[in-house]
Parts: sequence; C-alpha cells; structure tokens
Amino acid sequence: MDRTTELVPLHYISLGARGPEDVVPDPHGRVLTGVEDGRILRVHHPGDPLTARVEILAETGGRPLGLELLPDGDLLVCDAERGLLRVSTGDGTVRVLADSVAGERLRFCSNAVALADGSVYVTVSSRRHPLDRWIGDIVEHTGTGRLLRLAPDGGEPEVLLEGLQFANGLAASADGSFLVIAETGTCRLVRCRLTGPRAGHAESFADLPGMPDNLWREGPDGPIWVALAGPRLPPLHLLHRTPPAVRRVAARAAVHAPYRPSGTTGVVAVDDQGRTVHHLTRRRSGFRMVTSVCATGDHLVLGSIWEPGVAVCARPADR
Repeated sequence: MDRTTELVPLHYISLGARGPEDVVPDPHGRVLTGVEDGRILRVHHPGDPLTARVEILAETGGRPLGLELLPDGDLLVCDAERGLLRVSTGDGTVRVLADSVAGERLRFCSNAVALADGSVYVTVSSRRHPLDRWIGDIVEHTGTGRLLRLAPDGGEPEVLLEGLQFANGLAASADGSFLVIAETGTCRLVRCRLTGPRAGHAESFADLPGMPDNLWREGPDGPIWVALAGPRLPPLHLLHRTPPAVRRVAARAAVHAPYRPSGTTGVVAVDDQGRTVHHLTRRRSGFRMVTSVCATGDHLVLGSIWEPGVAVCARPADR
C-alpha cells in the first residue's frame, strides 16, 4: 500500500515532564509511559482532554525507554542507565532483571517483548554511544546494536543477534515464530526467526519511509504499529557509504551540533507479512519526533522523546 492518509491530531496531554519515549495501553484503556526524570506514569482517560489525568506509578532511578506490559500487570522497563527492570504497577517496586551481558554493562537497553513461554527478548541500540549521544550512532552507523534473550528462569542474557544498526523497537509475530526489530539506522524492519532451520538469523522484513523507533503490536490479530521518529535522509545514507574514519568525524560533529527534529511526523502499521496496512503522516506538525504509538479505543496515542507530553490523534478506519 503506497497511499498515505493524514495523521489528525485531536488534543495534547501535558505530563509535566519531558520525553515520554514509549507509550503502551493497559486493559482499561489507560496509557503507561516513562519520562526523562525516571518516573513511570499512567494516563487516565487519554481520549478525553477534560477528564484526562496523570498518575505516578514508580521511579526507576534511571531513564526509562521501552515498556512491555506483562499478563500479571507488572511492567518490563528498558532503562538506558540501569538495564532491564521489572516494575510493579501496584506498589511501584522496581527490580533489576539484568544489568550486564557477557561481562559488559547493559547500557542503552531500548525495547523488550515477553513471549508466552516466559522468555524475554531485549534490544540494545548501541554499545558505543549512550542515549544522550544517540545521534552519534545514527551518523557513525556503528552496527553495534544487539538482540538479547533472557531465559524464563532468568540469569544473564545471551546475545542472539549482533551487528544491528541502532536496534530499537521490538514486537513478536502473532504465532511467536519470529520477532520484528526496528533498525533505525537503515529505515527498515528486520525479522529474526525463532523457530526452524534459520532460527537466530536476521533478514529484511519491510523497508519504511522513515526512521522506525518503538513498535507496538495491537493484539494477536492486529497489526504492528511503527513510530517514525524522522523521515528518510538521503545525505545520511550517502554518508553511511563512506569509510569508518569519515563517519566517526561526522558523528563527533553531530553530537555537539544543535538538533531540532523534523516537522514531518508519521506512523505505519504492518501485518505479519511485512505489508503496510496504514501509513499516516503530517507535515509541519507541532508535535515532533514521534518515538512511539499505541491504540486505545478510537484513538492513537503518540509518545516522543522530545516533547513534554503525549499527542492523541484520530485512529484510521480499518481496511
């Protein structure tokens, strides 16, 4: 599907803190998110600006990024500073599940997904650049992203995939036979098969019109929603073809240069064959750098590592 539709904003909910990087809904239609100061928040009635309110659930003591709601109501939190956490949405207890891998500190943990067998898969965006220098990895094109697996009985994670270009969002197929990884640095989705003769191997799943960030699966029969943090940048892709030394110099410059996200925002939904189901865009948007999207009721809720709140948009009709 090549046709795009308008991403229609309805209202904005201020959170009193910057950077709701990921958004996920709970069974009651509330939206969970983590912000820059380390708090995990729950937004009640996101579809109604008159009754919407924000509740503090927990404080991680770090920087929460990707979230995954577990069947028992607890929350998996990828914390860029502390590693993989499990947070109780009842009493706010925070427990570290993993903070190292292969003798190396687990830094820039980005997104997680839990499968029915109790195993947990986690992406690491970069082993070279921390979160506050994320643009350095995008420019340098380091290929140091990873996919990790945590066994059902816990223990230290194992490295399942290496060499990913800024591994980011993560979602499972409907039957659990493969994972879909957002590879931000290549503007594509990657499939990692978990079963069969090619288990543990990565292959291209879908090329995208922008840089993918977090992924969210809308139930077993629904699509995978993809947040596009920015449009494709042809000069950047040309830079990626230059020698590593050139890219390292460009990355150092990019880290210290002023940055302002593009005013073009977008989200895409894909099915389990990698086909586009929806593509929504908005030019000259006041809400910039969409890093996550989820659906609740008749609305799409957008998160952003840049903004101090979430945007609520009209949900497209099913095709």
